Amino acid sequence: MTRLTINGKEFEVNAPAGMPLLWVIREQCKLTGTKFGCGISQCGACTVHLDGQPIRSCITPALSTEGKNITTIEGIAPNPDTLHVVQQAWIAEQTPQCGYCQSGQIMSAVALLDANPNPSDEEIDLAMSGNICRCGMYGRIKSAIKRASEALQSSTPNPIIP
Repeated sequence: MTRLTINGKEFEVNAPAGMPLLWVIREQCKLTGTKFGCGISQCGACTVHLDGQPIRSCITPALSTEGKNITTIEGIAPNPDTLHVVQQAWIAEQTPQCGYCQSGQIMSAVALLDANPNPSDEEIDLAMSGNICRCGMYGRIKSAIKRASEALQSSTPNPIIP
């Protein structure tokens, strides 16, 4: 058995050598917000944070994450009653179309804003370049990231959603 820390909770899982983290998260931990997209690290739908850095869970062996902090889309909100500022911005900008890529997009955006709270357009493009949106909502995604960036720099407690 392997012990993983996901969203601050300990999980004891049965992860054979080579089993991708994605399947442990979804199937054994029952956290289904992280999506399977391509399985070859090309689309970004499976993005989670490992010790604060965005990774592709579809190609990351679960065993390699033992002793590290894993954060999924279910774990980014500050509390159960408040969405993360990036999630709020996604709603305000009406970003999702089909919504399938959104958890991976949001996880990449959160990592970007954690590292750089005021990114330029070029920095946003670079940070988000590994996430594919089949609906083509890249303009709204960038707008949501800019809105979240402005909110993070604001002194208003909840500047996006009343």
